[in-house]
Amino acid sequence: MRASDLVADFPTVGLDTPVAEAARLLAEQDLPGLIVVDERGLPSSILPGTQVLRLAVPGYCLDDPALARVVDEAHADAFLDKLAGRTVREALPARARELPVAAPDATVLELAALMARTHSPLVAVVDEQGLQGAVTLQALVDRLVEG
Repeated sequence: MRASDLVADFPTVGLDTPVAEAARLLAEQDLPGLIVVDERGLPSSILPGTQVLRLAVPGYCLDDPALARVVDEAHADAFLDKLAGRTVREALPARARELPVAAPDATVLELAALMARTHSPLVAVVDEQGLQGAVTLQALVDRLVEG
């Protein structure tokens, strides 16, 4: 089994896509993350859904999770307003990490190792024509369970 056997079409966003739009796409399609593409349409990063959440959660709650308990639901909704006007570029890690990209002939084990090493819920599959889609953690696990 190769990446080309598991690859599926996958939505992409650009660096200047509003992060609220990216969050909506994640939620509406129940995605583990998004492929961020450059101006050529090639992957420049993978944006896990958790990184979008980091923009909406106040820093003090990230530093001390106990403080999140004292914020009531009415005020918690206001934190989502912090996403307004922000871009995907702001949700990406400050330091570039290894990009989870594989060729269509990558094996299941290569894909699993890449996901584990990069802490990514998906791998972009790229060939000489460009981005072919992605292999998600769910598709990989399903394949491993099937044997």
